[in-house]
Amino acid sequence: MKNFNEEHEWVEVEDQVASVGISKYAIDQLGDITFIELPELDANVSIGASVAFIESVKAASDIYTPLSGTIVEINEDLLDAPETLNDNAENIWVFKIKLNDESELSSLMDGDSYAQYVNTL
Repeated sequence: MKNFNEEHEWVEVEDQVASVGISKYAIDQLGDITFIELPELDANVSIGASVAFIESVKAASDIYTPLSGTIVEINEDLLDAPETLNDNAENIWVFKIKLNDESELSSLMDGDSYAQYVNTL
């Protein structure tokens, strides 16, 4: 089950490791993705920190970590083909983070709450 933050990242957790990606809404707002800068492997990050960067034909945006922990994996395939996010954003993770504190998951929205949130924007 995916959860979302207000910055439009999604999270899916398995065994204290969270896969983090970008929501379809965010991709729709950005337009066609042309470049991505991935976070640093093994970096210790705090919830809400800017950890990566994404560019499109229309805009550029930071990618924020929705949870605190250590970056344990990055999706290097996106460096050569960032445009794959355009059509399948919610099925492609950008980075994985080993969680410091699972209680932070309670700060995220479930899919229904996130859909209601984006309808207010």
